[in-house]
Amino acid sequence: MKIRNSLRSLRGRHRDNRLVRRKGRVYVINKTQRRFKARQG
Repeated sequence: MKIRNSLRSLRGRHRDNRLVRRKGRVYVINKTQRRFKARQG
């Protein structure tokens, strides 16, 4: 999992990427391609 300052560019790498807020942190998750994961904060 990547930890980045800006997740907007990572979200555009795959069409199934989703931005999710959990416990004050922002995540990029992908149900179909599991390798696209990132966290901010």
